[in-house]
Amino acid sequence: MSKQDIRKLSTEQIKTWLTANGEQGFRAKQISEWLWKKSAWSFDDMTNLSLKTRELLKEHFEIRAVSVHKKQVSNDKTIKSGFKLFDGNLVEGVLIPADDRMTACVSSQVGCSLTCKFCATGYMARKRNLDGAEIYDQVVLIKHQAEEHYNQPLTNIVYMGMGEPLLNYSGLIESVNYITSPEGLNWSPKRITVSTAGIAKMIQKLGDDGVKFNLALSLHAANDTKRNEIMPINESNSLQNLATALNYFYKKTGNRITFEYIVFNDFNDSLQDAKELWEFTKKVPAKVNIIEYNPIAEADYVNTTEDKLSKFAKFLEDKGVIVNVRRSRGKDIDAACGQLAIKEPTV
Repeated sequence: MSKQDIRKLSTEQIKTWLTANGEQGFRAKQISEWLWKKSAWSFDDMTNLSLKTRELLKEHFEIRAVSVHKKQVSNDKTIKSGFKLFDGNLVEGVLIPADDRMTACVSSQVGCSLTCKFCATGYMARKRNLDGAEIYDQVVLIKHQAEEHYNQPLTNIVYMGMGEPLLNYSGLIESVNYITSPEGLNWSPKRITVSTAGIAKMIQKLGDDGVKFNLALSLHAANDTKRNEIMPINESNSLQNLATALNYFYKKTGNRITFEYIVFNDFNDSLQDAKELWEFTKKVPAKVNIIEYNPIAEADYVNTTEDKLSKFAKFLEDKGVIVNVRRSRGKDIDAACGQLAIKEPTV
């Protein structure tokens, strides 16, 4: 008979099980601390439990920890990891080092169902959602990489890896709770950003639930015709519906939205496109991250020219929009934005 994953149980449920099996109930809090505060992936690590208690736990439970399957280091020091899940599925996560921060980019699904035309993950089938513990494990493993490789602590977490976080709502919220809870890693939610392709009803749910983390919208076009072409999800979540949902989220949380905008050559990089983006920022309190496009084999899009990117950004800045231009990181190991697709390294 397969063992139960102990991380599926609450502290109260562990306490009930312990007392039913002749153990002291207060041990449940110690076990939960090992699981979520100390990130223990083996019962043998739980050294303040008796050997008898640890053996009893091993007999009935397992910890389905995520492990590093493959790791690649980019020329710019970005580290991409292929993470192996308990069932053999793989997802990818990335450590992005910068002068002032160490960012973990984590995945929320095995594959993705949204078929965005410019994203390598969108050409994969969605196999399943990750549970909260599997997302939490990615953060812990990338945190260890930051400390081991660069002697720096992890400072930020972005849910911008494989999958659409808002289509794995329970796993998303569960993982954030593990990461931010005083009983877990005790992170500030302000250091976490969740990126969505735009699921209006789930954005409203985030507002209803009063989440404290930051929200980013993968926008990439500020008119419905162009956005429909590259992001089919827009056909059922129009820009107007998204604007309504984002304003609702803002009123409920007070958190300004970030619009992510990849600039494709001769598609969405004209001054008219910039004007449409500016008009959209007037509907929702937002700042804009302009992102370089990272080519993938499955699509014909290419990055805009440096000249057009500069003019695009200047137009927005002259209109008073807060703009950041994000340069690609880890492109040489397919670790950059939109490139995660479980490719085997060529070397």
